[in-house]
Amino acid sequence: MYINKVFLYGNLTRDPELKSLPSGTSVAEFGLATNRSWKNKEGNKQEDTEFHNIVVFGKQAEVAAQYLKKGRPVFLEGRIRTRSWDAQDGSKRYRTEIVIDAFQFGPSAGRDGGGGFQSSASNQDSQAPAPSQDSGGGGEIEYPSEEVNPDDIPF
Repeated sequence: MYINKVFLYGNLTRDPELKSLPSGTSVAEFGLATNRSWKNKEGNKQEDTEFHNIVVFGKQAEVAAQYLKKGRPVFLEGRIRTRSWDAQDGSKRYRTEIVIDAFQFGPSAGRDGGGGFQSSASNQDSQAPAPSQDSGGGGEIEYPSEEVNPDDIPF
């Protein structure tokens, strides 16, 4: 068995561009930037930014185009695909893309937690829910005030 699975967390480099295929299926395309930092042999911090072409289809494309904007963080799950075509000048052109299976909004300005909405391939045909509008502390985790005894855990 072969695996083609991608997980990315980064910021949009441009607003999603929504289009329709001849079949009527919606498709959205946008860019995503991911960062990597490390220390070199001398101990100096190094950074590298990678730019990705993202494609999403169906109801997810409509949701992405409506709610995702340039600069907003997003977590993506999908697969790598490379397309090729013949250009007008006769040369062969290639484009490597990440085709999205699911995505989740990252934190947005004015909110502490995650976006509160998750889109996946399993709910493409259903009506997508509106993102949650938390009136409280966003996605903060509230821990119990009392100590938990490991012997009280049933598993």
